Formats: sequence, C-alpha cells, structure tokens
Amino acid sequence: MGCATCGNSKDGVPSGCGSNGHCLTGGCNKMNTFDWLSNMDIYDPAPYNIVEISFHKGSRKDFFQIQHGRYDTGDMVVVDTGSGYDIGKISLSGELVRLQIRKKKIPKDRLFRKVIRPANERDLEKLDEARRSEKGILVRSRAIVNTLDLRMKIGDIEYQGDKRKITFYYTADGRVDFRELVRNYAKEFRVKIEMRQIGSRQESARIGGIGSCGRELCCSTWLSDFRSVSTAAARYQNIAINQTKLSGQCGRLKCCLNYELDSYMEALATFPKRVDYIKTQKGEAHLIKTDIFKGIMYYAYTDPKLRGPMVRVPKDRVAEIKEMNKRKEYPEELLAAIPLSEVQAEISFEDDVTGFIELPAEKRKKRRKGKGKGRGNNSRSRGSKSTNNKSNNPQGKDKPNNKQGNRKPNNKKGKAKTNNPEAKERNKNRQPKNKAKSTQANKKTQSSSTDAKWDEAPKKD
Repeated sequence: MGCATCGNSKDGVPSGCGSNGHCLTGGCNKMNTFDWLSNMDIYDPAPYNIVEISFHKGSRKDFFQIQHGRYDTGDMVVVDTGSGYDIGKISLSGELVRLQIRKKKIPKDRLFRKVIRPANERDLEKLDEARRSEKGILVRSRAIVNTLDLRMKIGDIEYQGDKRKITFYYTADGRVDFRELVRNYAKEFRVKIEMRQIGSRQESARIGGIGSCGRELCCSTWLSDFRSVSTAAARYQNIAINQTKLSGQCGRLKCCLNYELDSYMEALATFPKRVDYIKTQKGEAHLIKTDIFKGIMYYAYTDPKLRGPMVRVPKDRVAEIKEMNKRKEYPEELLAAIPLSEVQAEISFEDDVTGFIELPAEKRKKRRKGKGKGRGNNSRSRGSKSTNNKSNNPQGKDKPNNKQGNRKPNNKKGKAKTNNPEAKERNKNRQPKNKAKSTQANKKTQSSSTDAKWDEAPKKD
C-alpha cells in the first residue's frame, strides 16, 4: 500500500517509501493517532503550543514546544535534541496532544525541548543520506560484536538527522560490559555513540513483521503499552500449552492472549467449581474438557468396563449432581431422563417405500431397425440391403415378400425348384380350405424350398 501521494508502477506495486502499509495522507508513519480535529475548520484563539513529533518512521516519538510560527500535522521540522539537531515529522497537534501527555503520565513541570524551524530541502537530503547508510552500519556493527565475543544482539540503529550521533538498540539477557565495543564503534564510524538496551518486545516493535494470524504485528502498528502475559491466560482459555504456538516473533508469549481473557473469566464464573470427578450409580466419571461459551462439560467414566463415548452434560446438571454427591446421593445416569411430553418427533426413514413413493414410468424411444451403428448383419443400412439383394440375386428382379426374411428362389412364380416328383404332385393337389391348413402348407413349402437349395448347391458349383 502507499499513501495518497505515492504512485504505482506498471504492475500496480506502490512506489512509495515502502513502509508496508503504515500510511496516512501526510506521509508514511507508524503508531499514529488519528487527528480528527485537524480536518475541522475551527479557529482556536489560544492553541496548545506542544506537538508530538515522530522520528525514524514512527519508531520513536517525543513532545516538543513551539515558540514561533504555526505548524500543522504532517510538517517536517528541525528540533533541538541537546547534542545537535534532528529532523522529524509532526504526528499530532492541538488539544489531542494534551490528552496524549496525560495518558503517558508525563509530569506537568517537565521541560520540553524546542522546535527550531521548518525543514528545508537540504535538511531532507541529509536525512535521506543518513537513512540509506544505516543498513551498512548495522551489518558492520554486528560483525564487531562477534569479534569481541559479547553476548548481545544489535537489533536496530538510528542515525541522527545531522549525522553526528548514532544510537544502537541492543538486547541482552544480563549486564554487558561494552566499553571496548564503544571505543571500536567510535573509531570505526567517527561519530558520537549511544548504546540503549531494549526488551525483546520493543525490538519486535521497531523491526516489525508478520504474525501467525497473517497480519502485521500489533506492537509495530497500534499497541503502545506492553502488559505481562502469563501461561494462566492460556489455561483459562483451554489452550494447549505449546511453546511454539504460544510464542510470538519476539520469543515471548503473545500479547493477544490477553485480548479475550476478560470474557473468558466472566463465562467461567458461572461454572461449578471442583467438579473434576462426579459419581453416579454406574460409577465415577471424570471431566475431559469444557466448552466455555456453550456451557457444556464433557465427562467419561473411569471404569474400564464402562468406557465409551464422552457424555455432554450441561453445567446446571453438573451442579445438581455435585449437590447430590454432597448428600451421598447418586443419580442413575449423568443425564436426567427426558419426559415423553418433551420428546420431539425425530425424522425416521422407512425400510420399505413400496406404496409411499411412486416413480414415473420412464419413456423410451423405439429404435428403428436398420438405423443402428452395429456390426455384421444384425443392423444394416438401406444401401447395404440393396447390395446384399444384388449379391444374393444376380438378376435383381425378386423382392422378399414375407416378414421372416427367408431367402426366396430365383423363379418368377416364387415356387421352389425340386427334383422330387412326389412333392410336386402334393403341392398341386393340396388346396388350403382354412387358415390353419394354409399355414401348414406354407411351412412345408419353406422347408421344401430349403431342401431344394441344399440339393442345388453342388450343381451350381
């Protein structure tokens, strides 16, 4: 993301200062407070002459006093630091600064340093040169620490705007004698050296990063005060004590464990106490887990013979069983029997749906003979029929006139040629009087024609 004045490249990537989303209208900065009074056209006859100024992209902030001139939120100014001058940006002004000073518990009799003048182009160029040289100085400073074998880690550095002083922020488990280190730094960088020890949480806030939730770290975006986090916060929320999952980028317990702790404490206040074990007539049951917001406690029997699935018991029922156990009374089951009047009709399924569900008859289209895409003689096209007729009947004059599709003789009258004189006389003398006799006569004629074919076959060859 980029601020309102930053442009984008061809691929849509912002070409701003690269502060990873900490952007406002006046520029890019971290840990900013929304100055809603600055956008209102209200004339203040007696404005508050103290402003909040941020340095090094919001990683460090301080309050300064204005004696001459008028400044607005977002202006770059030159301020007096006691050991030279530095360049920063006004992040908050007006009456909101008074509330911010009260929030941070700054005493009223404190002496605030002064704002010298607005920053010009030469001041901004000098500040840009100092920021670009910080990366090389950080690498060189860590190499010097390794050569001296000191148990400390240089987390971040800050170059002053006038390039006269460098502040090194380091973390260490205990006290470190860095007198030799300061002499080597002064000899190497030729500037005034200041060493400042910070905690692991402050180091993560200065460096920044991405948390396990996928968002930027809270300490580097909006969280200004760090509260102590203990493992009791994880136990109250029924979170497994896993060091890798509960630790943040800083190596300490995550600050977000305290965010929902109050709501969990209020919900746990309604649960019965000391109910890890309850007794019934079946045996003793022990608590497995608790669903805090649903108000359900899961129990299982300790007797190996009664082992089975966990039973979901409401917290009111657990409190009732606890009072019964105090009177040495034991219920039959963990769950009370539900009266028949309260039993709701359950959805049942029929084993046999005959007569209950009738499916509509499936409509199938009749296939025409000869149009299928089969193989062989089972399905033939019209063209194939004509070809087969010509091949079977070289003269091409006869056509099949019966439904059975039997082969017909080649004579015009449709009579079979046979050498048996008895069959000829039988066919001449027999005249069908009814349909049954005619059917028998047709069958005999077909059989005789078939015999005649087999008799004529060797003659044709």
